[in-house]
Amino acid sequence: MSFLSLALVVLAAFIHATWNLLAKRAASAGPAFVFFYTVAACVFYLPWVAYLLASGAFDWSLPAAICIVLGGALHLAYSLCLQRGYQVADLSVVYPIARGSGPMLSTVGAFLLLGEQPTAAGLSGLVAIVAGIVLISTQGNFTKFRQPESQRGVRWGTATGSMIAGYTVVDGYGVKTLGIHPVVLDWCANVVRLAMLLPWVLAHRRQSVELMKNHWLLAIAVGALSPLSYILVLWALQLGTPLSVVAPVREMSMMVGALFGILILRERAGPWRIIGCLILVIGVALLAGS
Repeated sequence: MSFLSLALVVLAAFIHATWNLLAKRAASAGPAFVFFYTVAACVFYLPWVAYLLASGAFDWSLPAAICIVLGGALHLAYSLCLQRGYQVADLSVVYPIARGSGPMLSTVGAFLLLGEQPTAAGLSGLVAIVAGIVLISTQGNFTKFRQPESQRGVRWGTATGSMIAGYTVVDGYGVKTLGIHPVVLDWCANVVRLAMLLPWVLAHRRQSVELMKNHWLLAIAVGALSPLSYILVLWALQLGTPLSVVAPVREMSMMVGALFGILILRERAGPWRIIGCLILVIGVALLAGS
């Protein structure tokens, strides 16, 4: 990995953890928050996209359109799962589990569906990720794993992770194989997400405005930061950096997100949750090297 690629992915990790902290603060707004921060993202990045389209940086094709629509749907499912997770569980639980379970599920899918042979490093990575998830959700007290609160954090974190695995594959194919510019891909996927959410927002207009009270500035900030964090990752991929290298470096955001939850949101977390995050990072690194 070149220095530029490393800098892009590390910066993306910190930006990603930051916007998730802001999204956690607006967890109660649910789908309304997702809709309005997506509106903000489309507005912020429209001039850049217009310039790229005018300069011929993107040629429309059926495969590209399918990739954009599918990616937009997966990003929407990811956003909704994430907001719901933040409604029912701590940031320092949902965020690391979501980031760690994505690579784990991708690897399991490769073993079961694509017939890839598991390696010792790959199997060790899977075990490490599962162990990290257990430690994060129970904080070393395994009886908590039977409690509804811990189960909700694991359930929604894993659901979010499955969406991460899906859109990472689709978007990576769009950038590396179809040659779609990262900014155009992300912006068009946001438009797809808006179109899918619009009927719900129109049917719940008053409720949406009510839910967004005191959250408008957060939506604007997330709208600016969320696409930027992902565009930086797609840019690193476009530079030729292998996805298997980008993924584990990007997962350092797990530690940043967990620390934000503990230090800023004052979430209860002992040493076991930090240890669990470290084990998750090790697990993802093992998967990348398998």
